[in-house]
Amino acid sequence: LMGIYEHYPIRHTPAHPDHQTRNEIVRNLELPGRSPVHSPDGMACTSHPLSSQTAIEILKAGGNAMDAAIAACAVQCVVEPGSTGIGGDCFCLYAPEATADVVAYNGSGRAPAGATPAWFAENGITEIERHSPHSVTVPGAADAWYRLNRDHGRMSLGEILSPAIHYARDGFPVSSRVHCDFVGETDFLALDENTARIYLPGGKPPAIGQMHRLPELAETLHKFAEGGRDAFYTGEIAEDMVAHLQSKGGLHTLEDFATAAGEYVEPISTDFRGYRIYECPPNGQGMIALLLMNIMSGYAPDPSGPITADRIHLEIEACRQAYRARTQYLADPAFSHVPVGELLSDDYAQSLRDAIDPAKASIPPADPGLPRHKDTVYLTVVDKDRNVCSFINSVFWGWGSGLTAPKSGVVFTNRGQGFSLDPDHPNCIAPGKRPLHTIIPAMAARDGRIALSFGVMGGDYQSFGQMQFLSRYLDFDMDIQEAMDTPRFMADPVTGEVEMECGVPDAIRKELVARGHTITAPDSPIGGSQAIAIDWDQGVLTGGSDPRKDGCAIGY
Repeated sequence: LMGIYEHYPIRHTPAHPDHQTRNEIVRNLELPGRSPVHSPDGMACTSHPLSSQTAIEILKAGGNAMDAAIAACAVQCVVEPGSTGIGGDCFCLYAPEATADVVAYNGSGRAPAGATPAWFAENGITEIERHSPHSVTVPGAADAWYRLNRDHGRMSLGEILSPAIHYARDGFPVSSRVHCDFVGETDFLALDENTARIYLPGGKPPAIGQMHRLPELAETLHKFAEGGRDAFYTGEIAEDMVAHLQSKGGLHTLEDFATAAGEYVEPISTDFRGYRIYECPPNGQGMIALLLMNIMSGYAPDPSGPITADRIHLEIEACRQAYRARTQYLADPAFSHVPVGELLSDDYAQSLRDAIDPAKASIPPADPGLPRHKDTVYLTVVDKDRNVCSFINSVFWGWGSGLTAPKSGVVFTNRGQGFSLDPDHPNCIAPGKRPLHTIIPAMAARDGRIALSFGVMGGDYQSFGQMQFLSRYLDFDMDIQEAMDTPRFMADPVTGEVEMECGVPDAIRKELVARGHTITAPDSPIGGSQAIAIDWDQGVLTGGSDPRKDGCAIGY
């Protein structure tokens, strides 16, 4: 696919809210790719076909967008186990009947009550390692699913978890991208006796198309469906999880699990190209996505499209500036002051633009001392009543910490690696504190109604990826699928190197190197994404699903 971008039918018009050219021009149908999906009544976009289909079945059975989103996410926790799980965390934006009065929920887990900087210092621990119980925060996903379903759903928890229980108990075929994830983490999965037993049958990863079963997880999901939140956070499931973590040296207690709770939060927002963009507030990095949009709103779109040396250079430099701010300020606001208003001000965005040299790369940032990104699932659902759900769930890296509770089959997140052990760092670990989070759902409203529900997977990339997706969609008049298909790049916030997909032509790469950028190939395709646009005039939903994953958009 090297250089295939040169053949893309790029079209540029000045940014405008109606984007009617999308109805007049289609992609080059001779090239690889797929068209957006259109439907009148409901739509789901996820990174796995079984998940998308589950969401549609829930909608047709009378569930709403929230029911369908949770059901789809639960299925992905089974069929895409490296990317997400019930032992991870969740964030959600929900717009009842697509009103701009957006509901936001933070379902991120917290550090154990015994996790103090002094304890780590006294025990000679200077780094939170991935395959360690200290990287495990108390899971927030199950609490979030329960509360969101109770407060906003129509169907019972048992009904919406039934498809996930089926696939876990009776088996699911391992898809192509999921198989790659298995292969890439084979040595890591072998480190934990329970993880190896469950995910490496016969000592090796399951093959593409091979049926795989997760009976322990099926039973846990069944008990959760029957008993609700308390069935997960107290009783035998919690006892199994806590016992395993303590056996590895973890500080977790039954009290930490029993008191686990997420919270409804006030979304933050900014204006970009005539739309109001909504994000969850810190401790997630949605604030940085909005900052990036504020920075790029000061630049006119390149008439030649988004893949030019000038445009790529500006986006890379904006990335470096915004992620420096993330390192300095982003933390749990219950423990540290996070100056959201100042960071999203026009003056601050202008100051960062002033620091960008259009002809030369900036000095790479100092190592922020945080782990690099890995895996997540993002999905979005819109129902016939135009309830809109933007939903994201993650165990952080592939299979998180790699630690799995033996009886419940719960794989634990390694999100605790987002903490620092430096007492002066804004993300220094503390009892009950939430770490810096990368997962961020998003929505865009126009004229008081939601016009777009979207999200990007890929850890650190998510903030930058949201800006890239929106800019390609709004600035360069790409349709919702083209905006995902176009080659991606990002300045790594740790190394300063620019990871760049192969679709960017060699001539552009050479010009960027001449400006001082170090370009490397990513270990895997950069991120993933899903999005649904609402055409209020026609009553039509239009969805796209990222080709870097196995998923699809399905409507009816």
